[in-house]
Amino acid sequence: MDVSQYLEIFIDETNGHLQDLSDCIMTLEKEPDNKDTINEIFRAAHSLKGMAGTMGFKRMQRLTHDMENVFQEVRSDKMKVTSELIDILFQCLDAIEGYLDNVKETSDEGTDDNEAIIQELNRILAEGLGQPVPEAPKQEAANLENAEDGNKFVKKFVNLELNEDEKHAVLTAQEKGLNVYGFTTYVQDGCLLKAARAFLVFKAVEEFGEILIYRPGPNDIEDEKFESDFTFCLSTDQDLEPVLSAAKAVSEIEDVIADVFHIGTEEPAAEQTQIAKAPETAKAAKAPEAPKKQVAAKQPAKKGAGKPVTNRTIRVDIEKLDALMNQVSELIIAKNSIVSISTSDDGNFESQLFHEQIEYLERITTNLHESVMKVRMVPIESVVNKFPRMIRDLSKTLNKKMELQMTGEDTELDRTVVDQIGDPLQHLLRNSADHGLESTELRAERGKPEVGTIFLNAFQEGNNVIIEVGDDGNGIDTERVKQKAIERGMFTQEQADSLSQKEIIDLLFMPSFSMAKEITDISGRGVGLDVVKSNIEALGGDVEVKSSLGVGSKFTVRLPLTLAIIQALMVEIHEEKYAIALGSIQSIENINVDEIRYVQAKEVIHMRGAVIPLVRLDHMLDMGSEEEEKDSLIVVIVRKGDKQAGIIVDKLFGQQEIVIKSLGKYIKGNKVISGATILGDGEVALILDVNTLM
Repeated sequence: MDVSQYLEIFIDETNGHLQDLSDCIMTLEKEPDNKDTINEIFRAAHSLKGMAGTMGFKRMQRLTHDMENVFQEVRSDKMKVTSELIDILFQCLDAIEGYLDNVKETSDEGTDDNEAIIQELNRILAEGLGQPVPEAPKQEAANLENAEDGNKFVKKFVNLELNEDEKHAVLTAQEKGLNVYGFTTYVQDGCLLKAARAFLVFKAVEEFGEILIYRPGPNDIEDEKFESDFTFCLSTDQDLEPVLSAAKAVSEIEDVIADVFHIGTEEPAAEQTQIAKAPETAKAAKAPEAPKKQVAAKQPAKKGAGKPVTNRTIRVDIEKLDALMNQVSELIIAKNSIVSISTSDDGNFESQLFHEQIEYLERITTNLHESVMKVRMVPIESVVNKFPRMIRDLSKTLNKKMELQMTGEDTELDRTVVDQIGDPLQHLLRNSADHGLESTELRAERGKPEVGTIFLNAFQEGNNVIIEVGDDGNGIDTERVKQKAIERGMFTQEQADSLSQKEIIDLLFMPSFSMAKEITDISGRGVGLDVVKSNIEALGGDVEVKSSLGVGSKFTVRLPLTLAIIQALMVEIHEEKYAIALGSIQSIENINVDEIRYVQAKEVIHMRGAVIPLVRLDHMLDMGSEEEEKDSLIVVIVRKGDKQAGIIVDKLFGQQEIVIKSLGKYIKGNKVISGATILGDGEVALILDVNTLM
């Protein structure tokens, strides 16, 4: 059965179960006797086991099965929840997440058996039940050490009849330096779907190479015309051990016997089939004449490397879909009305009726756009729900007592933004845990609570979503930052002394500017807040910092609700049209040329108590200068955080709803342009990125 069509559903469901398990285990750590939580963990592990088994992911199935066993005993009150059990359960979740990452990348779970975790889980289970601790299973040898199994295996192959095509395939593989192995596979007694098990074995081993010989043939295997065993030959560049393990991992397979396969040519009168226990020793037997007909109609094709599978699904409230459907229905009605006018005898496109229908159509498309946007919106809880577990682990790693307080998890963002905001937020939280919070001893000296607080608050503000990440820790030591900048030769002492606190804090966002005293896996590594900033700005957002030494820090991330369709101001510069996102615009001013002043040879204007630098886009974009300087200029004042700038434009065309199109790799170097849009007349207008411009 081809299960690849269910991969996206499997990934989506597994992510959900993993998050539920993580939340429940966190709860269980605080409330070890909570029966509802214990039952929920059992159900989630059971569901994961069934899903993994259905998909043929046997390693994941085995691990979740052992988790299920533990919670069966816990829910039966036969063993207690301990901190040791909690730790190993989190390791199990990490292992399952590792399997899931492999599935996303290659459509397969990988080859890690996580034997150490399973043994530890079973040890805790045995100790909890007062039973002897089971010994670790011994690694099975890949060669034939068991004489009885070896005899069964040899019997299968000494009587194996090869036709010329099969002989040629084996010899060709050997000439290429590939290993050729023979396998005899035994299905459990009472197995109801022998053919399905056989093809799952074929699927498992074809990850490593190509099957050259089937006995019986594929048609007979498909029709279950075999008793309890079947035989095949595989060519591969891998060792035997991993292939054998993959074949044995298929459920309802009793045993798999395998060894190196040779075609011998010692006797010139007849071909021989040999099975080698080791390269230097072999058993040979004379083979009867090759069969005249070879069944090869339905041989499974060799599977190529799996393609990455991304989770592209969104769960949508049925009411949102109903609203969407209603608007599509109205759109069809409006279209029919316009068609009716165009096909009428007079076909009067200047009539009042026609203009009414156009207005009706505009209203519907606006509502339709809003509905589609709502469908694309998902709560950010899918990203932030994993953070409590991360803070719990960091608390143990750093030996600091800390707790995470979150609000606004139900705040909705465009799915595209949600998918990409996780890493920057994770980095900010790790930064708070590692650099922000003081040691327990220092907090006690300062009269602070023993447990440090890290917070993450999300809320909507206009067309943006604000996410605040901060802590009640030490805050940013601006003197240390300043000295670090001087040490690196960025400023002289005199220049550094003239910097404002905000300018000093902004240095932290410069590439490779890390304040870590030593490199750790938690933060530092020279990949610091500059990456956070660039990732957020790539989403059309920005980040600000406020800090008070000894009190704490707060990072404020501002993100657009959606990246697909925005309200924009259309402007013209040298007969070229450009779009500026409306959310970035503070005001539009007409100024006289004689109002322009100069600060350090840069053009500025003084407006409402603020000095605003001017940006001439025609210079920045190498468009050349106007031949005649105008007496008055149109200036679009844009804002990023508390910074302002004035963009000089030639004309204004008013507000318009635009669909953002990516420019891909074509003008990757010019970051001032964030994309393009197609206007109603088919003309292309470039979209200015105000964040980069600032």
